[in-house]
Amino acid sequence: MRLDVISIFPEYLAPLELSLIGKARQDGLLRLEVHNLRDFASDRHRTVDDTPYGGGAGMVMKPEPWALALEALLGRGGAADPEPGAKPVLIVPAPAGEVFTQRIAEELSAQDHLVFACGRYEGIDERVLDWAQEHFTVRPMSLGDYVLNGGEVAVLAMVEAIARLLPGVVGNPESLVEESHQDGLLEYPVYTKPSSWRGADVPETLLSGNHAKIARFRRDQQLLRTAARRPDLLRGLEVSGLNRADLELLRSAGYHVVDGGLQRIDFDPR
Repeated sequence: MRLDVISIFPEYLAPLELSLIGKARQDGLLRLEVHNLRDFASDRHRTVDDTPYGGGAGMVMKPEPWALALEALLGRGGAADPEPGAKPVLIVPAPAGEVFTQRIAEELSAQDHLVFACGRYEGIDERVLDWAQEHFTVRPMSLGDYVLNGGEVAVLAMVEAIARLLPGVVGNPESLVEESHQDGLLEYPVYTKPSSWRGADVPETLLSGNHAKIARFRRDQQLLRTAARRPDLLRGLEVSGLNRADLELLRSAGYHVVDGGLQRIDFDPR
């Protein structure tokens, strides 16, 4: 996979040289380059922003440096106008984008080329995104319902979430299966030695050696933790994927199947 990141603060992306992502780059599993947007500015001050039309606070990123930077990346890939099916994906971190999820990370991990455009100030001139539609699959993306100073923090999170799904990046691929959000639920709590620590003991079931009981315990913990912390995930869960034990546990937590979905109510509608 090839990833390109454009930013006016390329040093902000230095953590991508560390840990598993850095090793994946060294091993050739991932081609990742960070580009300075100011290299594509035309004046001696390397200006990339200007005041907004219509007034208002803040500055807006100018369109031409962005277009030149994106064109340069297209040129590296070969034809400036690739076939529609071969378009790189342009990800633009923005509060107004679709929310980035594990499902989207999995989807993007199957792409050959991702480009991340790190906006700053009040954002990028909207005409850049309109122009880019001809050459890229443009996807504005948000980490959540809050505002950051720029796109770099979001890109660090998204690149790590995507790249760790590539074959060979994570040493034990089984660990990817038992994570939060992989099956629509949060991950179960985990424990290690010693079995007793400061008066707190590891749940006896995990020490039993009974793999069936351990699997049931972990499943129950997933369901209960999700119900307590992220009830919105339960509402979107496929009921057909739940077994009788799952449904009985959820019922004890106040969740019942209503109109084909899970709802929290104070009585059993049956």
